Amino acid sequence: MNYRTLGRTGLKVSEIAMGCEGLVDKSYEQVKEFVDKMEVLGVNCIDLYTPNPEIRANLGRAMEGRRDKFVLQSHLCSVWEKGQYLRTRDISKVKAGFEEMLRLLNTDLIEIGMIHYSDALSDWEEIVNGPIMAYAQELKEAGKIGCIGLSSHNPEVGQAAVDSGLIDVLMFSVNPCYDLQPANEDVEQLWAESAYEKPLVNMDPQRQALYESCQRRGVGITVMKAFGGGDLLSQYSPAGVALTPFQCLHYALTRPGVACVMAGARTVEELVQCAAYENAPDSEKDYAAAFAAMPKISWEGHCMYCGHCAPCPRGIDVANVTKFLNLARAQGQLPETVREHYAVLPHHARECVACGACEKRCPFSVPIIENMRQAAEIFGQ
Repeated sequence: MNYRTLGRTGLKVSEIAMGCEGLVDKSYEQVKEFVDKMEVLGVNCIDLYTPNPEIRANLGRAMEGRRDKFVLQSHLCSVWEKGQYLRTRDISKVKAGFEEMLRLLNTDLIEIGMIHYSDALSDWEEIVNGPIMAYAQELKEAGKIGCIGLSSHNPEVGQAAVDSGLIDVLMFSVNPCYDLQPANEDVEQLWAESAYEKPLVNMDPQRQALYESCQRRGVGITVMKAFGGGDLLSQYSPAGVALTPFQCLHYALTRPGVACVMAGARTVEELVQCAAYENAPDSEKDYAAAFAAMPKISWEGHCMYCGHCAPCPRGIDVANVTKFLNLARAQGQLPETVREHYAVLPHHARECVACGACEKRCPFSVPIIENMRQAAEIFGQ
């Protein structure tokens, strides 16, 4: 298992993480089987959006004696009321729900306190200007949560949260179909058939800007819905082409700012299959050919960080140079962190001899030689 640093939090999380869907309607013995397998596989990050007390208690019991092996991303504002889930901004309910969460999980710390599900700017304003954010900060100062996160499907809300400087982690829906869609406060529009009726060209610029902002500002992204709820794995995929789990995982993990993908594994076998991504050959992870063949979608001229440009005869990591170039372009200046990350690359854009080998291999007709020229100009090497 490979591990990545979750933005500025310093937490090391496994690239393949665990969503809590597979823990629903499971006995303690079944939950323990999941946790046992996570430990064996090295899957150390668990998202727990559900407030179901039985699930929380089963997970807490299953982690006894090994709590320190796992990073919990558990949600504030997701509470259990009258036998069902409720998303709430009622601070009294939020506080009671959090204390119950700690008790049921048998822990005194939640590594990532995730403010649950904000898709409307008006809701974000309520969070940031009301008691919810104040309570999250209070919990962080008291050492009851390690860092503050926000979950959203709307890039406008995500960007506002990142720009506020108040969140350390963003849980966001990342996959090649959702990334084509403009911001919308109605999450249902992300997979509505009508959204894919007309030809789509390249990633929505707000989504790209959000991922780049996260990497630049040190806000770690934990990915949800990498498979689009399973839609992308089907012949009925809105892309018109069925993708594989490895292709979806690789796409998400090659976006700027992303640290891990919450795999919605509903069985232990599905979790094992997702973890097999780590040892899969590059040919099985490669999404470029599938993307280039999508009938109604074009990524022409847009670098997808797929790596088809490699190998460069001068050893330049073209995909990473392009990523740092895009980060600098988005900022309109050269951020110190981007400059330093570029500086430690073993080879730089100035070494490009414009042979054109990379451009011939690129499935998306990216003007790589021009990008290398601009990178050399901006970074000075």
